[in-house]
Amino acid sequence: MLIINKYLPIPKQTDSEFWTIDRLEHIRQLALTGEPYQIFTSRRNNLRILDRVEFRVAETKITREPSADTRVSFSGISMSSPLYLGDMSYGALSGTPNIAIAEAADITGTLAGTGEGGLHPEVAKHKRIFVQWASARFGVDVDVLNAGLGVVIKIGQGAKPGIGGHLPGSKVTEPISKTRRIPVGMDAISPAPHHDIYSIEDLGQRIEALKELTGKPVFVKVAATNYIPYVVSGIARMKADGVIIDGHGAGTGATPAVIRDNVGIPIELAVSSADSVLKREGLRDNFTIIAAGRVGDATDAAKLIALGADVVSVGTGALIAMGCVMVHKCHIGSCPTALTNKIDGTRIMETEFGTKMLVNFVRGFSLELANILDNLNLSSVSQLKGRRDLLYGYGLSRDTLEILGIRGEVEELNPKLGELWTRRRKNALHDLINKGEPSLTSMGSTAPPDVEKPARILDWLRSDGAQVTRPSIDPYREDIDTSFLLKGGELYLSLPVIFDVSNLPLEYTQAFAWASLALGTLVFSVETIRQFEEVSLSSDGKGIATWSTKPSLGNYFIPEDLEEMEELANEGEVPGFILDEDIMGEDIELVISDADLRLKEAGVRNRYDLIAKSSRLRDSSDVFKLVALGADSVIMPYSVLEVAIGEGSKGNLKERAFNLISGMRKEIALLAGSAGIYSIQSSLTGNRELLRAVNLNSYVARRIRVRQAGSL
Repeated sequence: MLIINKYLPIPKQTDSEFWTIDRLEHIRQLALTGEPYQIFTSRRNNLRILDRVEFRVAETKITREPSADTRVSFSGISMSSPLYLGDMSYGALSGTPNIAIAEAADITGTLAGTGEGGLHPEVAKHKRIFVQWASARFGVDVDVLNAGLGVVIKIGQGAKPGIGGHLPGSKVTEPISKTRRIPVGMDAISPAPHHDIYSIEDLGQRIEALKELTGKPVFVKVAATNYIPYVVSGIARMKADGVIIDGHGAGTGATPAVIRDNVGIPIELAVSSADSVLKREGLRDNFTIIAAGRVGDATDAAKLIALGADVVSVGTGALIAMGCVMVHKCHIGSCPTALTNKIDGTRIMETEFGTKMLVNFVRGFSLELANILDNLNLSSVSQLKGRRDLLYGYGLSRDTLEILGIRGEVEELNPKLGELWTRRRKNALHDLINKGEPSLTSMGSTAPPDVEKPARILDWLRSDGAQVTRPSIDPYREDIDTSFLLKGGELYLSLPVIFDVSNLPLEYTQAFAWASLALGTLVFSVETIRQFEEVSLSSDGKGIATWSTKPSLGNYFIPEDLEEMEELANEGEVPGFILDEDIMGEDIELVISDADLRLKEAGVRNRYDLIAKSSRLRDSSDVFKLVALGADSVIMPYSVLEVAIGEGSKGNLKERAFNLISGMRKEIALLAGSAGIYSIQSSLTGNRELLRAVNLNSYVARRIRVRQAGSL
């Protein structure tokens, strides 16, 4: 057995990463020394909103013996520092890290969350823990619920809003099987919703029942999503003691990448909006907000407290303190640092090492927080709570500053800043075409607009994750209808995607035509057609739909601009319009949204299909967001097929084409289930309320009529 009892070297980072080497080294410095290291670090050139918010201080002084008091208390619980070592389950972690976290909470007088899946026997011996009541109830009984200082009802989490927990079967070894009470090797997939909590009233009954059973405070954990201020308000009205809000980008042991990268909103917007609505409704007193998701250091923590949080949760930061080197392999069980590896006796982290590093980290973190308070001329952390006047924003939109409730320098950013095809997107497509299943991944998101630079408007938009008042739908156990009927019901698509096979080799064209026919969607090619005068759209070579730049009865029409579309719409001779970004010369997000709204205002939207086309689309998340903006279907460019197949790749082309199409359908179903949608066509098309913009240029957001994340 290999014992890990020291830090491994941090590997070179070749891709975009939130947890950069300097963030990792800062945490390691605290863990090695237990002393303050760095505060008020300026990262305003980053795209994350919290990094663009700073305290305005004339000078910075750091001392080993700061005078400010970091103690907090709530619900009869006293803490030496407002630091919650966030919910990481036994199974996602490999056992000894769970013990180290619980021991560190006891030693430092903070709190630790156990995550779902029952309790490790050694963890159960510690008292400064919050145990979790999650949707699958894995390993939960009355003894588990009474083991700690409080109970957490887990409704959602930031890395997978609207999707239940997911522990791959490869990690369910004998110890996990016994704790979770499930067979060895079986995927432990928690249901997306609690099947006894479908309303805020149901939640209130569970809160009351758990209080009666345990006599302990009950918190509710939710993901930061569109309606977070109202969800938190409901939780407070149902007499919970507090809420854990888990923001977009939070870490996890395993999640579908399409959910992690496209659903939920940042914690800073969620906290500020939740705090505002609770104050407005007279519910803020005696209610605790724990903010989670990408809390990298004490400066992040101080900003979140100033925005309205009482306590911050540190999950990934705690793992880094114990040695995590951010290789994103938690879900496959081969963690080099033995933190999230499969429990098979081959590699283990030494508990004493983990505990020592984590205790030092908490002490150093707390000393840094006390130094921040000293520099702000505050004597206690309670004096910092809600002090938005101490914050100033740089490079944020007018809407974002208003939601945060702070002053700042307004900058309406150019929506197109980055690279269209990042390595992350290419790898996800390669996974999809090889496996036919949505890619699973781990740790926090590196997607835009927080880490990678957005390449188009779609990258600034986040989808909703349903919670409590609008329950999510379990895509693993329930059938979600991703089909569309076009051309007045004549044309059936099993998913709102049509595949452009133009310019591909003949064998690829034939493979995708076969897979499209098998799976109920379409392909088309324009290689022999000039100027789109007439193009057959077909999955079987019979040309079951056509379009043209010349209006004719039954043909989809390709307009040069929306005025031409409106003029023809009044005549009623065509089934719909192909809106091509490359022809119209304007972003397809703007074109589709404008077209949808114009036809609605004319009272004829239901008579016409709007099909979005662009050479700059990339994946199923682009499709999902375009449908929400008003598209009835999306033509996926041949560049996607080229990237997915890869240069010089070999293998059964028909099988790989089948994998790509079926995989995209599953990804769209995941996004729909997360948002609480059974039928894509009836519930998603033109439903902008399912989208939120994250610091998107205010003028662009208004034009596409998408509200900003965190807006009330």
